[in-house]
Amino acid sequence: MSGALSQDPAELQRRIDSSKAHPARVYDVFLGGKDHYPADRDAAAAALAANPRGYLDVRHNRDFLRRAVTTLVEQDGIRQFLDIGTGLPTAENVHQIAQRVAPESRVVYVDNDPVVLAHARALLTTGPEGRTDYIDADLRDPARILEQAAKTLDFERPVALCLVAILHFVADEEAYPLVSGLLDELPGGSRLVLSHLTEDLNPENIRAVQRTYTERGFTFVLRSRADVERFFSENRLEITEPGVVPAHRWRPDHAAPVPEQPDASFLAGLEEIEKVRYHDINDVTDADINVYAAIGAKG
Repeated sequence: MSGALSQDPAELQRRIDSSKAHPARVYDVFLGGKDHYPADRDAAAAALAANPRGYLDVRHNRDFLRRAVTTLVEQDGIRQFLDIGTGLPTAENVHQIAQRVAPESRVVYVDNDPVVLAHARALLTTGPEGRTDYIDADLRDPARILEQAAKTLDFERPVALCLVAILHFVADEEAYPLVSGLLDELPGGSRLVLSHLTEDLNPENIRAVQRTYTERGFTFVLRSRADVERFFSENRLEITEPGVVPAHRWRPDHAAPVPEQPDASFLAGLEEIEKVRYHDINDVTDADINVYAAIGAKG
C-alpha cells in the first residue's frame, strides 16, 4: 500500500477545508462526480453561468487525456505515466486507459487535495502485470514527487509526464521552472502531455469564467499559444503533430462517450450544473473551446 494511503482518516478529515472551493473538486462537479462540497458546487455553477457552454472545456480536456494516453501506449510504446494534478477518480483514469492496451503499464498519480487522497484507492485497482501508486504532494514540490515516484517508475525508461489542466493554477514565476525541474530528471524518449486554458480562442467567455475563480482566491492564469509552446521549447521538446491546438482538434477520433439520457421529466427538475453530466459533447464547435492541448517528446 502507498504510504500516502496509510494516513490516519481523522488527520485527513482535519486537512479538508470544505469552506473553500478546490480545483480538483470543482472539476469533479463538471464531470458529474459526487465527491465535493457546496463551495465547490457554487464555484462550478458560477463558472457555468459565466459561460453556459464551459462544460465543454472540462469534458473535452478529459477526452484529450483519453486520446493522448491511448496514442502514447499504442503508437509510441510508452508504458510509464506520472500524472500530476490527478483529481478525483472518474471514468477512464490514466491507468485504466493505459493498462487496457498494455497491462504492464505503470502509473503514478499525484495530488495534494485530501479529498482526492481519501478516494485514491479507486486509482490503485490494477491488474497483476502493471502497477499504480498515489503520492500526496504538491506540484510545487518536484523533488518529493520524483523521489516518491521512483519507487514505482523506472527513470531509466521513458515516462509520460501528464500536466493536464493544472498549470493555469500556477503563476509564471513558478510554472516554467517547475516543469523544467520535472523534465530534467526524465530520460530521453519521455513525453510531456499538457493542456492549458487560454484567452486566444474565445476571450470574452473565458475571461468571465476567470473572474469567477479569482473572486474565490484562485490563481488563474490564461496563457497564449506562445506561452504554452514555451513549456516545450524551453525544455527542448519536439512538439508532435498536430502541434499546440484546441483540445477538441488534437487527433480527434469522434469516440467521446455519450452519456445515457434520463427521462425528460427528471432532467427538468435538475439545476443547470447538474444537467451537464448528461450533455453530449460531440456537438462542440471552435467557439466553445478555450483549452490548448499538445504532446512533446524529449530527445
